[in-house]
Amino acid sequence: MPFPSIFLSETSRQIFERIDALQPDSPALWGKMHVAQMLAHLCVPYEQIKGENTQQPPWFMKIILKLFLKKTLTNEVPYQKNAPTAPAFIKVEIHDFENEKRRLKSYITDIEKMGAEQLCQQASLSLGMLKESEWNNMLYKHLDHHLKQFGV
Repeated sequence: MPFPSIFLSETSRQIFERIDALQPDSPALWGKMHVAQMLAHLCVPYEQIKGENTQQPPWFMKIILKLFLKKTLTNEVPYQKNAPTAPAFIKVEIHDFENEKRRLKSYITDIEKMGAEQLCQQASLSLGMLKESEWNNMLYKHLDHHLKQFGV
């Protein structure tokens, strides 16, 4: 089943409602991250898209990602619980809950406004050029996975 489009304001609104349901002490149903770390973790792909985080995987890892993981990252199958995380996405330091929440919502709005056509003109740092459905699936299911991790 296709994921909702991250390029529609209705999808952003629904995601914002879920984000707003989080509290600074919301417990994780699985995994090691605290809620503020999770929000910071969710900001990473948007930081990469906007050129604010340019930490690329080593060349051999890019090959592995493109050949073996691209389909898993961009298809319509939800992520499994406790799946491994790329080093650039690991957030172990303390983060301010309200700040990370604001940042994430701002990034989501930026991508909605950017639109599919413009987003598809730039490459993912790890996966190269992606189609609209691939960007959508990857970004939406990452959000959905971690919001479910915290019960929203």
